[in-house]
Amino acid sequence: MTAQHSPMPEPLGLLTLSDWAALPEHELVHTELQEGVLRVSPRPRQEHQNAQFEMLAALRAACPPGIQGFGEIDVVVEARGPATVRVPDIAVIRTGGPQPVAASDVILVVEIVSPGSAGTDRVMKRYEYARAGIPHYWILEPDRSLTVLRLGDDGEYTESCPPVTGVFRTADPFPVEIDLPGM
Repeated sequence: MTAQHSPMPEPLGLLTLSDWAALPEHELVHTELQEGVLRVSPRPRQEHQNAQFEMLAALRAACPPGIQGFGEIDVVVEARGPATVRVPDIAVIRTGGPQPVAASDVILVVEIVSPGSAGTDRVMKRYEYARAGIPHYWILEPDRSLTVLRLGDDGEYTESCPPVTGVFRTADPFPVEIDLPGM
């Protein structure tokens, strides 16, 4: 896709994965596909981008071989029926797979809550990512507290620990240390 400044096309009806792939990149807005419906929102603000950069740098430095972290990469959460493609702030994936990334290749997604995304990040994406089988979901709040969710055998996310502030250390899905206030 090529970056453009022109208005996003107005789709008629539900989009398929092929329709999604044919859309041009647009540098002024953030787009996702939710059950075939094109969702457009403003690009993240600077503080959001700073947190994303710092979190991604920490995760990339800690990733074991064969695993890599990416910012804003297309993840196909649902390919059948009305398609859903999410573009998480950060996705840690098994490398070497096809593009766009299938949810089955995603180990961890991180969403950074922004004004206007709280309900989507805390509720809708939590449901979608769990349904897609993504084992780890982290939600970073504006106050830099981190909710760490792990997918259970029942297909639901549960909090691995109370929301974390300060320095976050974990060994799951791989050893990493993240200075949350420093982001």
